Amino acid sequence: MESTRQKKVARLVQKELAKIIMHHGTELAPGKMISVTTLRISPDLSIAKAWVSIFPSEGSAAVLEVLRNRTPKLRYELGQKVRNQLRIVPEIIFFIDDSNDYIDNISKLLKE
Repeated sequence: MESTRQKKVARLVQKELAKIIMHHGTELAPGKMISVTTLRISPDLSIAKAWVSIFPSEGSAAVLEVLRNRTPKLRYELGQKVRNQLRIVPEIIFFIDDSNDYIDNISKLLKE
């Protein structure tokens, strides 16, 4: 169960990370839209697990690899944004949120 502090820090990091990814969206994944859907932070606030949704979902593994390669740069920019609120900038680990694909699949199966 997350504490109130974890929830507040997770929301702050998610909001700022989403802004950074939106700002660099064209160089990270041209022709795709990336959004941070969920962010969970560890109890010691040192690790942030971010689930990203990529639209269109074709080639999402390649986009995830680009995000993972750019993690140090993204973490640095995040640190510049939240340096007055947080003492330690968390390590960021990216995962693909495939819930939209799952919903589409269920919709197609129900239409048949």
